[in-house]
Amino acid sequence: MIRLAELIETFLPDLENKYGSRLLPSHRQALAAIRRCRTQASGTAAIHCHDCDSHEVFPLSCGHRFCPQCQHEAGEVWLERQRAKLLPVDYYLITFTLPATLRPLVYDHQREAYDVLIRTAWQTLAAFGLRDKALHGDLGATVVLHTHSRALDFHPHVHVVLPAGAINPATRHWNTKTGKFLFPHKALAKVFRGKWFAAMKGHGWTVQADLPAQWVVDCKHVGNGDKALIYLGRYLYRGVLPEKNILRSVDGQVTFRYTDNTRTPKTRTLAGADFLWLLLRHVLPKGLRRSRDYGFLHANCKRLIRLLHLALRFMPPQPKERPPRCCKHCGGSVTVSIYPVISRMRSEARSAVVAMETAM
Repeated sequence: MIRLAELIETFLPDLENKYGSRLLPSHRQALAAIRRCRTQASGTAAIHCHDCDSHEVFPLSCGHRFCPQCQHEAGEVWLERQRAKLLPVDYYLITFTLPATLRPLVYDHQREAYDVLIRTAWQTLAAFGLRDKALHGDLGATVVLHTHSRALDFHPHVHVVLPAGAINPATRHWNTKTGKFLFPHKALAKVFRGKWFAAMKGHGWTVQADLPAQWVVDCKHVGNGDKALIYLGRYLYRGVLPEKNILRSVDGQVTFRYTDNTRTPKTRTLAGADFLWLLLRHVLPKGLRRSRDYGFLHANCKRLIRLLHLALRFMPPQPKERPPRCCKHCGGSVTVSIYPVISRMRSEARSAVVAMETAM
């Protein structure tokens, strides 16, 4: 396995030479975070065992959501939170994809365009939920933004995990729908296209290229929804390429492995600078939430979800209790002390000031 930090150290000068003028502040922050991840530059933590009196010091992770080594626990917490809201209904995974001709526009206006993409996908489904004869009510959905294809090219789209249940706004009745079919995908695409154009007009965005008349919206039945949540959670917090899929770096060329739409393993080889740029195009703007809950799955509707669980006599999967941290030598209880790098820097600065005052 090749560490991404090693590739950054090796090819950063080439990246600066070729793409330096196109690197955004968020790109540079991601590069810096990955380079210092699990080094002394990220701070340290100490584990002290009260039983055998052993003491161990190790560096902290950077915590950046683009880093392939970090955020595993955050992904697990997100998955547990989503599982706690599962309902005994059929679930669907709906994918809204923008045409290739719009990708340059989206990249040039990432913060606004990603937000529009997520909101228009939800607004399209919410409108269909109200008009559907079986559901005829307010839906709930979990929407996750993805920016890459399987080969890691820039390909913005959103996945929506949708339970086939709705609350009638007038009667407050719970309505459900079963079967492999939810909404007609061509009608979804048509409405989604109209809402996107309306948003473009509101932002004053224009494109010179011809846009296709037919857009793509895919709708799949995914059983009870658990596997769909696992699939989305896998790419939510840990970058876009696991380090185990970086196969080799030889003669300035990096080869990585991916799986195409037919689940066939393939490889792709790029120059080191091009490889880093391919990854950096998927760094999200700071503060952008790529996962959002809407409708009765929103965080403000926890009481409503509990009432639905009671009314439907359904017990969602319970989160696993995390085992307490124990000493690896004797199994005894330990104390963890964290020393962030900023605290160390402040301490060093104070020591320097004291030394200067003493010298004076």
